[in-house]
Amino acid sequence: MKVAIVGASGAVGQEFLRILAERNFPMDDLALFGSERSAGSKYTFQGKEYEVKLLQHNDDFRDIDIAFVSAGGGTSKEFAETITKHGAVMIDNSSAFRMDEDVPLVVPECNPEDALNRPRGIIANPNCTTIMMVVVLQPLEKLSHIKRIRVSSYQSASGAGAAAMAELQQQYGELLNNQPVTVKKFPHQLAYNVIPQIDVFTDNGYTKEEMKMFNETRKIMHTDARCSATCVRVSSLRSHSESVWIETEEPISIEAAREAIANAPGCTLKDDPSNLVYPMPLETAGHDDVYVGRIRKDLADDCGLTLWLSGDQIRKGAALNAVQIAEYLIEVGNVK
Repeated sequence: MKVAIVGASGAVGQEFLRILAERNFPMDDLALFGSERSAGSKYTFQGKEYEVKLLQHNDDFRDIDIAFVSAGGGTSKEFAETITKHGAVMIDNSSAFRMDEDVPLVVPECNPEDALNRPRGIIANPNCTTIMMVVVLQPLEKLSHIKRIRVSSYQSASGAGAAAMAELQQQYGELLNNQPVTVKKFPHQLAYNVIPQIDVFTDNGYTKEEMKMFNETRKIMHTDARCSATCVRVSSLRSHSESVWIETEEPISIEAAREAIANAPGCTLKDDPSNLVYPMPLETAGHDDVYVGRIRKDLADDCGLTLWLSGDQIRKGAALNAVQIAEYLIEVGNVK
């Protein structure tokens, strides 16, 4: 088993290395690829040093079994054929192929079997906010069909990459020292602020990030549920949070919801508000599960529930989900 990481020097690429090591992923060799800027960089993995190769249109992927790709949509589109032409499974972290009919969009806790039908050799990793939400909604869907979803996200700087995290830290330092504030990665200053925009706006007034939550949820869960989202950038460093309202066909009790989430794969119930216990980004960063709390009845809807969740965007929201897809393919013997 030979694995490649494309975009190895980025925040998600580095998380791939950590997660593959932590989970003792069954592999015999590793290849790292990157842009001209990162080519030549060296990283140590399980005691061995690997050098990042320049991503090119050649036969470098001939012996690759699984390629984790996190280098942006443009790179994914340009190099997809190069990566897959010799049979490698491309697990892509960008939005390039997510809504293509012939590319499965997979969250292993929800629809692992979809990964088995990949005519182009590509499996898409969903958007981070969608991944975390559907992991929590899937056990509730089994109790009663979810008809409508309303969600507000509180997304950390990590969602915009390593440079964005560094910029947020830099901004706080500049403000404390009465220096001009650097604003490059976000449309406005993020420090001491929230920005009600993630990605660009579409013609309907929703951003692309918000439309991803609508479209991707339906594809992953094979549902007709409609999701209305407002996605907000907040000044936490790592881990996203979401406030979610759902309307189901039949009422779900708080006790049943808590039990379903507590027993669901990928979820950790942390719901004791009387003792100030609920998920927060400071505590969920670096962990694999999506943490859920503040589960309560919706006062505006007899068939409604509302809950709060938080999870590490770089782990379950990106790299971990992709690795779990690969683990499933290996488990069922569905790799070349």
